[in-house]
Amino acid sequence: MQNLLNEIRELSNQCKCGNPHNDMTIEEIAVGKQAIKNLLAFLQRKQYQKAMVVVDANTHQATGELLVSQLEQASIPFAICTILGDENGDVVADEQSLVQVCLETESSTDIMLAVGSGTIHDITRFCSAKLNIPFISVPTAPSVDGFTSLGAPLIVRGEKKTFQMTAPIALFADTELLKKAPKSMIAAGFGDMLAKITSLSDWEFDHYATGEPYCSLSAQLTKEALDECINNIEKIKQGKEEGIQILMESLIKSGLAMMLFGQSHPASGGEHHLSHYWEMHLLKQKQPQILHGAKVGVTTALLAEIYQKQFVHWLEKIEDIAEYAPSEEYAAIMNNIQQNKKQIITVYNNIPTRSEISRLLECVGGAIEPMQLGISNELVMDSLKEAHHLRNRFTALKFLNEVIKSDYAKVIV
Repeated sequence: MQNLLNEIRELSNQCKCGNPHNDMTIEEIAVGKQAIKNLLAFLQRKQYQKAMVVVDANTHQATGELLVSQLEQASIPFAICTILGDENGDVVADEQSLVQVCLETESSTDIMLAVGSGTIHDITRFCSAKLNIPFISVPTAPSVDGFTSLGAPLIVRGEKKTFQMTAPIALFADTELLKKAPKSMIAAGFGDMLAKITSLSDWEFDHYATGEPYCSLSAQLTKEALDECINNIEKIKQGKEEGIQILMESLIKSGLAMMLFGQSHPASGGEHHLSHYWEMHLLKQKQPQILHGAKVGVTTALLAEIYQKQFVHWLEKIEDIAEYAPSEEYAAIMNNIQQNKKQIITVYNNIPTRSEISRLLECVGGAIEPMQLGISNELVMDSLKEAHHLRNRFTALKFLNEVIKSDYAKVIV
């Protein structure tokens, strides 16, 4: 992975997309059996005086106990912050969790360790930036691609909002520990990678339609990570070390692509907006949370069908509906879509079918239908009509709602 990091830095200097690239500030990435030892060596080399180990009850048991033991043996001072769960036992990246971590972080702390998966990292990333203390990523499951990204998706007053904060200064992922993660979390990681199928399409469409900045290098890195997972699905399914390493490295590569671009566009489109809508609904109803990757895997399959059955259909008729643009802004967008019609249709026709995506999800033991996650048809319909408001991105889902005012009923039943 260190070679990949250096390669991305070099490619970034050669990229001609015209957009400013973020500095790849991560100093070291290690994925393998010796990752925890590499972490200890890194801490000693950097001469940190006091570490704050951020965990929850599950990640403390999975990795935190071993890490604490190793820190003690290496005589590295540390404190532990165990983030409390809500009434369902779920750790949520909300105001309570953020305040807890900030309050428990002593003034002598000069490094934070995010020991967990997505939520732990989102909380630590935010607190790290606000307290001006660097943090290190220590994944406990190959479940999400946000370990190295800049964005921290948080729940603020019940609404999902993403804040651009800081990336970790290093990442250490121990495959001996990762392969012990629950199968559901491995399936979720694979689902988060499959979400790039629609996120990459939505990003390219946004670029053609509105002029949204686009980086072919970031897109290429994301696509390579996606293909690596699909091509090695049998190894990932087996859950052995080789497959887990492939999945983990793909997730990291996707995160690096986001870090390079500075935003989550390569890895987050309409499928993530649907997932965020479901998450907010479950929180408001005080219902247990669902793994992020499980949700976006299902929403990717769902949108694949909607995009191919409805969006491409309307693209082919764009000249006939252009005069019905709801505003001057949309008139310009419709003109852009007409100018780039062939390219956009090609992008969305290249999306695998819903059945193909579902087959991949089933192969790794993931859910393929919202109902399997406990998501009702009513909530699905509401999200299809409202989730595009959550982010200011011009996805195909937003086009269908604000221009076509689509009826999705025939697709989801």
